[in-house]
Amino acid sequence: MLLAIDVGNSNTVIGVFEDDSLTADWRVATREDRTADELGILIRNLLSAKGLDPSKIDSAIISCVVPPLTPGLAQMTRNYFAVEPMFVEPGIRTGIAVVSENPQEVGADRIVNAVAAHARCRGPVIVIDLGTATTLDAISGQGEYLGGAIAPGIDIAAEALFLRTSKLPRVEVRRPPRVIGRNTVQCVQSGLYHGYVGLISRLVEMMKKELEGEVRVLATGGNLQLIREELADVVHEVVPHLTLEGLRLIHERNR
Repeated sequence: MLLAIDVGNSNTVIGVFEDDSLTADWRVATREDRTADELGILIRNLLSAKGLDPSKIDSAIISCVVPPLTPGLAQMTRNYFAVEPMFVEPGIRTGIAVVSENPQEVGADRIVNAVAAHARCRGPVIVIDLGTATTLDAISGQGEYLGGAIAPGIDIAAEALFLRTSKLPRVEVRRPPRVIGRNTVQCVQSGLYHGYVGLISRLVEMMKKELEGEVRVLATGGNLQLIREELADVVHEVVPHLTLEGLRLIHERNR
């Protein structure tokens, strides 16, 4: 079985594949201070809770955008699963060409998403990932990672309003009853919710003009459920496990 781990700034997504099938997956909070032992015990317990035998893990691949966690993750897979992990980093074979100006500065998670999106669509595609940051990435029909756009995630924007203003409250990000808010909470919710729908829709519209052919749009990420319904006319397919799928494909290409 393949253990696939995607470490993001807020959440870590863990998946187990048997051949091409995702057998189980989990989403846990990312904590920079977790030790290798804590990580190992956590993952073994998650596997056991799903009735999976940890001793059956025979390979691992990791995408990590939190550098302090990288040594502990490597030590964890060696100590608890007796496997040498594969990391998504410069030099690994992905099957796509990164043609942005500075390929080495592109986040590993964005490359992994691009790999999965190109394999799924085989044509020009835009990937929307709603996580700690809101990212949109463009992949050409030839499988080239072109670049994209990065905006603060919707949770970061909400927290910034609370922290950097004297009188605005911390609010739950959700769809308000109307666009024109009737109180301060509704006003903040309207600006965040409808503002991000507009931001994403407009970026997709403009990116499509810079791509050739019939462009598909995929969406993923932990915050996707917040505004998923409003993006129904923009997004062709929601793929919750797009990053795990990309990790599996990269692992196959480097065995």
